Amino acid sequence: MKIENNERFRRYTSPAVFEKIREYPSVSAMWENCLSEYPDVPAIADDGKTYTFAETESHTAAFRSVLSAKGVSGRVGIIMQNSFDFAKVFLAVVTSGSTAVILPPQLDAKTVFGCTMKFGLSALVYQPGMEEKTSVIASQDPSFTLVSADETGADRLPLTETDAKTPCVIMFTGGTTGKSKGALLSNGAVMQGVVNGCYGYSDVFGQRYLLVLPLSHVFGLVRNLLSSLYTGSTLFICRDAKDMFRDIAVFRPTILVLVPALAEMALSLSRKFGKNMLGGDMKYIICGAAAVSPYLVAEYDKLGIVLFPGYGLTESANLVSGNPEPVRKPESVGLPYPHQELKIADGELWFRGSNMMESYIGEENSGIDEEGWFHTGDLARIDDEGFLYITGRIKELIVLANGENVSPAEVEAHFNEISLVQDSQVFEDINENGTHILALEVVPRASEMAALGAEDPNAVLMSELRRVNQSLPSFQRVNRIEIRDKDFERTPSMKIVRYHRCS
Repeated sequence: MKIENNERFRRYTSPAVFEKIREYPSVSAMWENCLSEYPDVPAIADDGKTYTFAETESHTAAFRSVLSAKGVSGRVGIIMQNSFDFAKVFLAVVTSGSTAVILPPQLDAKTVFGCTMKFGLSALVYQPGMEEKTSVIASQDPSFTLVSADETGADRLPLTETDAKTPCVIMFTGGTTGKSKGALLSNGAVMQGVVNGCYGYSDVFGQRYLLVLPLSHVFGLVRNLLSSLYTGSTLFICRDAKDMFRDIAVFRPTILVLVPALAEMALSLSRKFGKNMLGGDMKYIICGAAAVSPYLVAEYDKLGIVLFPGYGLTESANLVSGNPEPVRKPESVGLPYPHQELKIADGELWFRGSNMMESYIGEENSGIDEEGWFHTGDLARIDDEGFLYITGRIKELIVLANGENVSPAEVEAHFNEISLVQDSQVFEDINENGTHILALEVVPRASEMAALGAEDPNAVLMSELRRVNQSLPSFQRVNRIEIRDKDFERTPSMKIVRYHRCS
């Protein structure tokens, strides 16, 4: 399937808005347009202060002058928590023609030092209060350039014009193997990801976003920060996820960008305390980075909020597809975005396009085959209307004794249709006889369980689980079911940590 243009998304947006969605070759070009169109519009609100686009550029230009005075160019590391300073530093680095290398702030000092070597950093920008993260660098290489994010210059250095091929950012990713790697994204790839975030819904420009996802994750950086700036919107930075609902009440955002676990939490509180828990002005939730339950789509629709599932990877500058019709097709991750080519080879999704990374940095395997295809490791199908569905991961396939292949995610999707189920995990286990079996563990959805009013809600849930289990093909049926009393262990991006396959 080859998608050459954006026409399939035209009908979801008014003609005037659709024509405003323009493609730019680089972050510099996009930022120049923002400064021309929205100079006095509030761009970022953080820590009690609000900065217009023009004020944001003033701070950014001052930091560009700091980098220039120190002779910093090439690959520049950034290790910072979510903040206005993060946005300022990122913009300063990439609009000066350098490449931002974003290091997750949870890395320890030894790993940070290792990254400076592996990625060939010329400098590292750190947040005040995070000096400990730079301690090994300072002791091992005293001449290495360390820059505090609060440094400022008297001059205002203008931005540098760059093109689509100019390297923009290196971001950490688990890739298709689970091992952390650095994916290099060009300016063109990043901007394709940013523009893709504008397709499929009607009110695109002049919105109010809340940022709660980490900017060290591609979903937070591209779909939250950069899409907000691109559309002349205002971004309120939530520095601590524990303050998310307090900040929502103050800022009253119109768009949230969330992972499913946070969307589940927001829904639970909204059902308990009313839609005003989401500020009262919420129109859209952009949801991804893990499988999105159709239950979430349906329940948010009842609140008058459209939840849009999507699919993307760090290697694809975040966005591969987005679902503009979630109520009609709640199980789909949507229509593929323009300037991509997708194919399914032996059940696995491959793609290539202008949003694709250049390569993994410092790795023998570039991640891309000789024909330019990236092998995602995701099992997928495409329906007759061109909507994409992700049905599991190749590396998670369970091969049964009879030779049948079982995708845990595909089986879990059936159990997750039960409103009483918040999350589930299917895995290979061993019974008391030493026989390999399929097992299921589920996390109940507390709000639905409480609404049952049953003396034994777990018995009701177990009955539903067994009913669904009997409806499955025999090779997909689980042999053991357990109802958990606490959530699964999760990754920093809130994905379930899967149990290891039995040996």
